[in-house]
Amino acid sequence: MDTGSIAWGITATALVLVMTPGVAFFYGGLVKAKSVISMMMMSFGALGLITVLWILYGFNMSAVANPLDFAGNPFADFGLTALSQGADANTNLLGATYGATFAIITVALISGAIADRAKFGSWMLFAGIFATLAYFPIAAWVWGGGWIMNLGTALFGEDAGIGVIDYAGGTAVHINAGAAALALALVLGKRVGFQKGIQKPHNVPLTLLGASILWFGWFGFNAGAEWLNGLANTGLIVINTLGATAAAIIGWLVIEKLKDGKATSVGAASGAVAGLVAITPACANLTPGWALLLGVLTGAICALAVELKFKLGFDDSLDVVGIHLVGGLVGTLYLGFFATETGLFLGGGFQQLAVQFIAAFAVLVYSFLVAGVVGYAIQKTLGFRVKNEDEIAGVDTSVHGEEGYALEVV
Repeated sequence: MDTGSIAWGITATALVLVMTPGVAFFYGGLVKAKSVISMMMMSFGALGLITVLWILYGFNMSAVANPLDFAGNPFADFGLTALSQGADANTNLLGATYGATFAIITVALISGAIADRAKFGSWMLFAGIFATLAYFPIAAWVWGGGWIMNLGTALFGEDAGIGVIDYAGGTAVHINAGAAALALALVLGKRVGFQKGIQKPHNVPLTLLGASILWFGWFGFNAGAEWLNGLANTGLIVINTLGATAAAIIGWLVIEKLKDGKATSVGAASGAVAGLVAITPACANLTPGWALLLGVLTGAICALAVELKFKLGFDDSLDVVGIHLVGGLVGTLYLGFFATETGLFLGGGFQQLAVQFIAAFAVLVYSFLVAGVVGYAIQKTLGFRVKNEDEIAGVDTSVHGEEGYALEVV
């Protein structure tokens, strides 16, 4: 492989890796001042743990020999000893490193649903089990030769030219994380005093910084894999990543203004993230105009969806469900209508919509069940939620013995 493609692969890997600290900043600004350390530590904890598991066995699980296999053999190349040898070791190891960054951020995203009330050790146990049972196998299903990757051929034959489109993780990352977040929010229950308007972001600039880092890193998230494809679709991917995100900001702010009378900076940041989520599966399969429409629709829909937690009575602290699950569903299903050449309104039939729907909801149900069972088991044994008095006092001091803002009067 040429040095330019390898250089872009390294750059894209670094861009995606920095997205996890971006999530930490985004989430950290949204929680109470006495929970910011706890919130950010869940992202950094996931970064450490999932990286180790990916190198030991997760990468091996992320590809299968047969479409109906659940996952790859975790012990086939434990610790990637074999992958690090041979003429293609350079490229192979870079590909494995790039894949690790997706696993890391998928798990980190879930943490926003349980802000202010989770034990760090229990979170780390959940993160490791969930990655093993959910993310690693789902990555194999979607990108590693599994049943989702082969769904179109299985249903309609090779001549139909139909396959599930998930370029960078609408199903494997966002629907996966969003469904798990919903399950954990239900398992841990509501925060003390949970009601609309009572939980205010403690540091809005920190949230805007996090959203900006996410947008920056997302160009590696979406366009990164093109280092393996000769950078053929890079231009389309980057303009769609920019355009859909910008349009989603507008869509969110319009709804926010109509609904609440004010367009907020947190709304703009949330709209940007929603747009990034929706364009993730679709970035290489939409023309720029259709990407703009996807963005504005997603921003509007997600701005409405975040209200569901109050109407349905679940405490998704930082709107992981409303942004990542709903945004991931919108982006994935939108392709059934507007994917270039195969979308229902662009020359195709219902086949593209059918495979998008099956993939999206299969991942949703599976991830929800795994997260629910694992989270419930941890809650009933070790305990997942902190005591109410520790939540009120602040999980930073009770769990980590630190304060985010230790101000001294001289």
